[in-house]
Amino acid sequence: MERGKMAEAESLETAAEHERILREIESTDTACIGPTLRSVYDGEEHGRFMEKLETRIRNHDREIEKMCNFHYQGFVDSITELLKVRGEAQKLKNQVTDTNRKLQHEGKELVIAMEELKQCRLQQRNISATVDKLMLCLPVLEMYSKLRDQMKTKRHYPALKTLEHLEHTYLPQVSHYRFCKVMVDNIPKLREEIKDVSMSDLKDFLESIRKHSDKIGETAMKQVPGAQDLVDFSPVYRCLHIYSVLGARETFENYYRKQRRKQARLVLQPPSNMHETLDGYRKYFNQIVGFFVVEDHILHTTQGLVNRAYIDELWEMALSKTIAALRTHSSYCSDPNLVLDLKNLIVLFADTLQVYGFPVNQLFDMLLEIRDQYSETLLKKWAGIFRNILDSDNYSPIPVTSEEMYKKVVGQFPFQDIELEKQPFPKKFPFSEFVPKVYNQIKEFIYACLKFSEDLHLSSTEIDDMIRKSTNLLLTRTLSNSLQNVIKRKNIGLTELVQIIINTTHLEKSCKYLEEFITNITNVLPETVHTTKLYGTTTFKDARHAAEEEIYTNLNQKIDQFLQLADYDWMTGDLGNKASDYLVDLIAFLRSTFAVFTHLPGKVAQTACMSACKHLATSLMQLLLEAEVRQLTLGALQQFNLDVRECEQFARSGPVPGFQEDTLQLAFIDLRQLLDLFIQWDWSTYLADYGQPNCKYLRVNPVTALTLLEK
Repeated sequence: MERGKMAEAESLETAAEHERILREIESTDTACIGPTLRSVYDGEEHGRFMEKLETRIRNHDREIEKMCNFHYQGFVDSITELLKVRGEAQKLKNQVTDTNRKLQHEGKELVIAMEELKQCRLQQRNISATVDKLMLCLPVLEMYSKLRDQMKTKRHYPALKTLEHLEHTYLPQVSHYRFCKVMVDNIPKLREEIKDVSMSDLKDFLESIRKHSDKIGETAMKQVPGAQDLVDFSPVYRCLHIYSVLGARETFENYYRKQRRKQARLVLQPPSNMHETLDGYRKYFNQIVGFFVVEDHILHTTQGLVNRAYIDELWEMALSKTIAALRTHSSYCSDPNLVLDLKNLIVLFADTLQVYGFPVNQLFDMLLEIRDQYSETLLKKWAGIFRNILDSDNYSPIPVTSEEMYKKVVGQFPFQDIELEKQPFPKKFPFSEFVPKVYNQIKEFIYACLKFSEDLHLSSTEIDDMIRKSTNLLLTRTLSNSLQNVIKRKNIGLTELVQIIINTTHLEKSCKYLEEFITNITNVLPETVHTTKLYGTTTFKDARHAAEEEIYTNLNQKIDQFLQLADYDWMTGDLGNKASDYLVDLIAFLRSTFAVFTHLPGKVAQTACMSACKHLATSLMQLLLEAEVRQLTLGALQQFNLDVRECEQFARSGPVPGFQEDTLQLAFIDLRQLLDLFIQWDWSTYLADYGQPNCKYLRVNPVTALTLLEK
């Protein structure tokens, strides 16, 4: 029973499940019915389900049939209406067909237009694509065009930058186009072209500065700063940048330095006639200054194109060649004014280069060498000046007729004489015109020496030493030679010689004033250690001594000339009563000559007088003992004795003051004793006293006495 209840319960559950499935089938979309049906077949009651499904289908068919029967009349009516509509539909169809035909006819133009529009749209798309491509290529073409323009206008460095942008930025974006490949292949050629053109510009620049170095240097030596502004250095900078960008900076540096070294050697080669004019030296210096102004500017405006070592090397070469050239060419110069101008030019040259930082000590050292040459040219010039002064002098005391003339002379020469100042006009200075002229020319020489020492950066002591040494050369060599030449002239007279002695005496006294003059212009006191002393005193003393010797010689020559007029009759038997005419004339000449010696130093006059008397005595002795006179008479000897007595009388008369009694007569003592021996025939006394220190005939030489005795 329980089993029957359980079966009944299961049957109810199955029936309920089938019912749910049927409702689900009726309400579920056909596409989703699969899972529902699977649940039926998964169970064991699908047979009963099929039965229920058939039953449900029959039920629905009956309902449909009932519904159709209920709506049949409506359906009949609908059919009737539909038949009516059919005719109308045919009419509508015909109208639609007609309308379609008309529409097709009318739409042909629209279709054509649409085709054209389609084609235009296609073209538009193509154009748009082309524009896009062109927009991509246009910057490349513009950059290339810009590159060609830059190269055409010689803007090579910007062209190189443009080339870099073109190569690395623009061409990679359009590298698949054939024209880009052409450009890429052309880039190395363009680089070489830029390189070659920039090098050509550099060569033009180097040639230009070679030609204009003179002008650059001239400007620098006039005003120093700003000379580099005359030069456009842009070709150098451009070429340097271009070679640096191209990785060839070292090549450029080597080329530039090599070319500039060549130019330096050309600049440093002086013209063969440079020494002839100052302009020759000026142009030479201008070119050198111009060269180094350019190099100095390059040094400070480029990074390493030239360096200090390179500049120093060039300057060392320039300095050695310049100094060698100046030594050679300045040695040809004989004009002291040109040498002085050259010195000033060298100083300007050195100072200009010193401003640019170049060491110039060697140039100033060389100027000290040129100073010696300048001194030599001055000495030659002053030799001519002294010669003209001495040749044109009248060797007579300067006459003055007024106070103005007197002051003019003492203004030219330091002279003071109280006695002369007291004398009334007209009066005379003791010296001739060459004294103030020579004195002033010595001062002019000192001024000329001082001019050379200016701007040489020398101390006062060095300048003082230089002037004193040069002045000493002037005095001891130039003036001394000039005086000696005058003194040794064949036609020089005793009056001139006497005046020369007087003149040199006063010039000797003026040496202390020359010392003071040098001290005043150099501000170096004479007592300063190592100060050179002037040798003027020695010079004038030597000249005076030479003049004195020349006076002695001249007097002796005059005496000889008179003695040549002697005409003794050595065989005469007559006893004369007066001195020979030639001797009377000779004594008169000596008296007049010694009268001129009043202004000479006493010792000079005395020496001259003593020398003349000794020479006269010696000459008379030689005349008496002459070999050609083989014999003579006592009468001739008496005449000769009268002549000797005339000489002794002249000696006793004191022709020159200052001799002690009988001092001058001693010049004739040998003759006197010899003549007394023969005229008095005092041989017994001579022989008895011979050899005694106090004998009467001490000065009679036995050989002389024997010779005369034989005659």
